[in-house]
Amino acid sequence: MFVSEGETMSAETGHVTGTKDKDYDVIWFVETCLSNVLRLEEYAGDAERAGDGELAAFFRRAQENSRKGAEQGKELLLQRLG
Repeated sequence: MFVSEGETMSAETGHVTGTKDKDYDVIWFVETCLSNVLRLEEYAGDAERAGDGELAAFFRRAQENSRKGAEQGKELLLQRLG
């Protein structure tokens, strides 16, 4: 089911995916955090190549926060699904 901006989905869709929405949400969160870690590596490298250490440090801090989010999400998944 497509949900437009401003709308909320009120029905559980786990019957479609085979995974409860709340579990799917945590899986999605972990994947997104890990994707951000990879993307921010590129951004930090771009800043470093341009000689902008301040911006590179900013992206590295953001990268570390995404890495922490992914680790916390993985721990939560282990507790709930393991």
